[in-house]
This record gives sequence, C-alpha cells and structure tokens, in this order.
Amino acid sequence: MAKSNDLYSSMAELWESFQTNHAKFSESGNKAAGTRARKSIGELKKLVTDYRKASVEESK
Repeated sequence: MAKSNDLYSSMAELWESFQTNHAKFSESGNKAAGTRARKSIGELKKLVTDYRKASVEESK
C-alpha cells in the first residue's frame, strides 16, 4: 500500500490539474478542458479512499 505522503503528492497534482482545467472550461467554454477536469476529479476521488486507508494504517 502506498504511503500517505506519496498519495498526498499525487492528490495535490490532480487538484492543481483540476483547478486549471476547470478554469479553462468555465471561463472560455473549452469542452476538452471540461473533460480533463472531470477525469482529474475522478482520479482524485479514488486517491482519497486510498489515502484514508493508508493514514489509518500509519496511525496504528
């Protein structure tokens, strides 16, 4: 299982990607950016679950 610090780094990168693409989509209507934003947030959702599991394991 991945360590929480590694997962945190991945989550931060995905969040940055989401913010950038969301801004492009909402400000200029770039449909491809909207797709990329949804993909980033979906991947982030998966990592959040893994992060929770890793942080519980590390706290034991």
